[in-house]
Amino acid sequence: MKRIIGLLFVLSFVCACTQEWMDVPGGVDPDYEEVELSHGMIVLGDKLEDPYTVENMTKALMSVYPTKAGEIRIAPTDLYVRFLPKNQEEYDILEACCPDMLDHPVDFQIKREGDYYHDPDIPEGDITWQYAVIEKDFVFPAGIKYEILDRCYIAEHDVVTRSGDGGIDWGEVERESFRLTGNGNLLASGTKGSDHPSGRITVLDELYDSDPIGVKGVTVSCNVFVKFAHAFTDEEGYYEMSKTFAGNPRYRLLFKNVKGFGIGVNLILVPASFSTLGKDSPMGVSCQIDKYSNRALFSRSVVNNAVYDYFDSCQSGGEMMETPPSNLRLWLFQNLDASSAVMLQQGTVVDGSLIGDFLGEYAPLVKMFLPDITLGLKGAEDYAAIYGSAVHELAHASHYMAVGNQYWNKLIRYILISFVTSGGVTYGVGTEEDHGYCEVAEMWAYYLQTKAYRDRYPDAARSFGTSFWFSPQIFTYMDERGINRFKIFQALTADVDSRDVLQAKLLSLYPECKTIINQAFDRY
Repeated sequence: MKRIIGLLFVLSFVCACTQEWMDVPGGVDPDYEEVELSHGMIVLGDKLEDPYTVENMTKALMSVYPTKAGEIRIAPTDLYVRFLPKNQEEYDILEACCPDMLDHPVDFQIKREGDYYHDPDIPEGDITWQYAVIEKDFVFPAGIKYEILDRCYIAEHDVVTRSGDGGIDWGEVERESFRLTGNGNLLASGTKGSDHPSGRITVLDELYDSDPIGVKGVTVSCNVFVKFAHAFTDEEGYYEMSKTFAGNPRYRLLFKNVKGFGIGVNLILVPASFSTLGKDSPMGVSCQIDKYSNRALFSRSVVNNAVYDYFDSCQSGGEMMETPPSNLRLWLFQNLDASSAVMLQQGTVVDGSLIGDFLGEYAPLVKMFLPDITLGLKGAEDYAAIYGSAVHELAHASHYMAVGNQYWNKLIRYILISFVTSGGVTYGVGTEEDHGYCEVAEMWAYYLQTKAYRDRYPDAARSFGTSFWFSPQIFTYMDERGINRFKIFQALTADVDSRDVLQAKLLSLYPECKTIINQAFDRY
């Protein structure tokens, strides 16, 4: 495992894009009143008695409706279980069938909130216990270790309850079960829990708009003991849950987007892709995030929006270019200043001889959990800087989709070798063998970063990558004269591996633009 982690650091550093940042003062953590909120590891307190077990809900029913209790038999609707996956493959299987899976138990007091938890009985580096609430008829995946912790009754999951049950107020039964189990202090005051939690999650981009914008397509998840609900935000950041709650739910943002991409993983280097929002009202929670908020929460929200916007930007007015893979995985590093689009999850590098030989038997495992994009965010303190860096690497991901693994492996090989032979220069000096792969790839990525930045911030006339030996200005020059990003992208095929071949390809595709293309290449 250490060998794999070491490889990731090498690739993230060496196969990296150099970025320029604007200096902005650092941020501070938000302050919550009810419970100490941090974004480190969760600290558990005492174990609590779950009010949703079949036994406890039956007692509550008898307490509220003593004359009717004998007529209604409460049967399990759900199972509260924990799994212990032994590798990423097993974890992915569970994640696909258990959307609300957590890495910590839900029937314990939370002494200090956080974004992740690791069971002290599980060795560091191993996957910790994963807790989930599943349907009573759930078919357990073969070979994955599990334990059934409780058999539970959640009224919204009962077909009989939904179809009519003789006037039973299951919300009151639920509240009574809280009281009978010693959890009455957890009931929400001033509400009967008749409303679905709803709210808005926003983030502030000061250069773009003075008003906050929605965090788009992100998952808002909440629970009270074993009762879970989740919803995706819309493009304005609004969400609404499908269930009601008697107690104050614990809310989290899960950075698994409705478009399929994910930020962070729950395992190796990045502790979690959850950002906790703490405990709040059953009416819902709203959150405005800015550069002074918790650093992880802010940067995840910005990257989430950048990727969401980028996916949408790949199609406009009937023109299209390749989107990144739908299962794109991004990792954020707060203490690194270099980023990369190594596309490891898609099979680059590990399928080639250069690093595949180094990994040996570990190569299949690497493909399972390593990222496609790493973003080094050291010095990127505001929305605009993070956004621009993300677009750069997303442009690489689109290029990768057009050219495939063989091309990308040659690109990575060039950067690895040129980094060493040039004395640590990120892109080499432009005379090494196969330098054309780097030239084409970085021209495209820096051009698209510049375009996206100028489109979003028209008052900030910035250009990226113009100080290197390759010239993204060529594409900017062409774009300003009508050869847009969609037309340029059509020239980025697997056979285009140098500046000269690129020019010839553009001329063959757009002979009517011969003068503009030649002027661009002659100028730079």
